[in-house]
Amino acid sequence: MELEFYKYSGAGNDFIAINNMDGRIPEAGRRERVADWCRRGMSVGADGVLLIEPPAGDGFDFRMRYYNADGSEGETCGNGSRCIARFAMQQGIARSETRFETMAGPYEAVAVENEIRVSMTDAFGIREGIKIMDDVFEGEVHFLNTGVPHVVVFVDDVDGVDVFNVGRHLRRHAEFQPAGANVNFVRVRDPRNIEVRTYERGVENETLACGTGSIAAAIIAVRNGLAEAPVRVKTASGEILTIGFEPTAGGAKNVTLQGSARLVFRGYMCL
Repeated sequence: MELEFYKYSGAGNDFIAINNMDGRIPEAGRRERVADWCRRGMSVGADGVLLIEPPAGDGFDFRMRYYNADGSEGETCGNGSRCIARFAMQQGIARSETRFETMAGPYEAVAVENEIRVSMTDAFGIREGIKIMDDVFEGEVHFLNTGVPHVVVFVDDVDGVDVFNVGRHLRRHAEFQPAGANVNFVRVRDPRNIEVRTYERGVENETLACGTGSIAAAIIAVRNGLAEAPVRVKTASGEILTIGFEPTAGGAKNVTLQGSARLVFRGYMCL
């Protein structure tokens, strides 16, 4: 059976988006299927898969299911949430404003000219000034959950960071078990602009952008007196994400993520 899919890019994060409102993609075997679709050079290739499914509660247009490239289901995805909102609008499931369910809680999204702005759940669980001293990394890092767990490391030069090896090490460090964490290397350019490179769990490599990681980087930069909200984040793709929020004791509230979310192509693959 042929399955129609759409390929979206959100500031460099790329996703396979599928309308699964009719339930044609069963839960059984989904992990293996997703991992196969995301294999670059062997299939469509993507950082993850977005499924639109019927909502469980009232007052929502749809339910977002997000799967990492290894097939594991993620709590949420910032750039993925912007892409799935655009997808739902283009599919006629939602209008220019939408409210939808995620595993991290309810999200709201609105089209702002050529961009999508998503209002996300509160950031929480902040841990600042964590000292790590071992053979791979020596220094101070910070932790924050922005729907998914993130480590933030401030650096002088993001281009000189060994994102793959240091990111992989910190991602699995004992400090962040059992769930592990994404790892963001951050350079503050000025109070309104920062640069971020991210190692993502589930993808197990650097990605061109990470929405929830950009949020974590911006919040922790503000909390450390290095930046002021709203913060513009330059991602590894070169595209800009804009982060808005209000700091709280444990993280932040009224968190918004805005940036590009565009359809790249659509096609068919065999189930």
